[in-house]
Amino acid sequence: MTTTLVVAAVLALFALIVLLKSVLVIPQATAAVIERLGRYRTTAAPGLNILVPFFDRVRARIDLREQVVSFPPQPVITQDNLTVSIDTVVYFQVTDPRAAVYEISNYIVGVEQLTTTTLRNLVGGMSLEETLTSRDQINNQLRGVLDEATGRWGIRVARVELKAIDPPPSIQDSMEKQMRADREKRAMILTAEGQRESAIKTAEGQKQSQILAAEGAKQAAILAAEAERQSRILKAQGERAARYLQAQGQAKAIEKVFAAIKAGRPTPEVLAYQYLQTLPQMAQGDANKVWLVPSDYGKALEGFARMLGAPGEDGVFRYEPPAEQPPASSPEEDDPAVASWFDTAPDPAVAEAVRAAEAVARQEVPGPLESARAASLEAPTASPAAGLAVPQDAPGEVSQEAPRPPRQ
Repeated sequence: MTTTLVVAAVLALFALIVLLKSVLVIPQATAAVIERLGRYRTTAAPGLNILVPFFDRVRARIDLREQVVSFPPQPVITQDNLTVSIDTVVYFQVTDPRAAVYEISNYIVGVEQLTTTTLRNLVGGMSLEETLTSRDQINNQLRGVLDEATGRWGIRVARVELKAIDPPPSIQDSMEKQMRADREKRAMILTAEGQRESAIKTAEGQKQSQILAAEGAKQAAILAAEAERQSRILKAQGERAARYLQAQGQAKAIEKVFAAIKAGRPTPEVLAYQYLQTLPQMAQGDANKVWLVPSDYGKALEGFARMLGAPGEDGVFRYEPPAEQPPASSPEEDDPAVASWFDTAPDPAVAEAVRAAEAVARQEVPGPLESARAASLEAPTASPAAGLAVPQDAPGEVSQEAPRPPRQ
């Protein structure tokens, strides 16, 4: 009984071992190389696989996913005899598990060594500057060489990246100094350009300021001269009208005096008396020292009275006015051209010139920084201060046409 149980237990254990040896489960994205009696039989796909116990065995399990391997820095000598340290990263995927197992003993080491030798060949034909600036070119060439060489190993190289390129410390120090010098050079160039632009803007502003000041002084001088001219013309016309009125007043006064004399019918004795009263006034001058009254002065007055008068009942000659006297002229009956002298109405041209000058004075002048470029472009054809000029119609008419004198 005991022997039977032991045999049954041994048989059950053997059957379990055979069952376990016959069933093989492969995970997804993994492949297994199966050998039968030491010879390649098949490649087990992911899932459930049946093996022959004690005859089939798994030689290797291969990961079919894309793998990333970072290789340590490798010293590489460039064309200009400088040693640089380069880190590489290789992205590859096993496409044929059988070739990856039987064509090479360790495909990762093979990829590493192949990457190192190919990188040294590529970088050895480049200078340091070309190496630092040609990463894409190195990556493409390196991937092409690796993909071609690892194809028979059942490996596909997807990408190769240069993770770091480290020149020697002395070269790094020189490169930093060169970069610092280059940046200082560009900073000095930009500073010089800024100073140049500032000087140009300042000079243009001063130019515009001087032009505006000159134009303003010119217009002020023109307006002052025009005002002085108009003032002198108006003063002269006023004096002319005043003298004319004074002369008319004197004529009226003399006319009234003579009319009064004629109406009083003076005798020679009255004329002699008036003459004697005038003598002291004639002698008031500084140059009049001695006056002599002629002895025949009475006879001269008597002849004057006989010529202008007629003897009366007492035998004395008296002045006889004519029967009809022509009417005295008045200022209202003068030449019509003279009447315009007394026109006191303001000249329309002068008023228009004053309004134009006030409008120009109130006009806002743009700043030199805002209109520097536009003013420099317009300077050859027109003055930038043309806005301050007096309109040509009104001042031109005022300067050419004499203003009208005031009316009384």
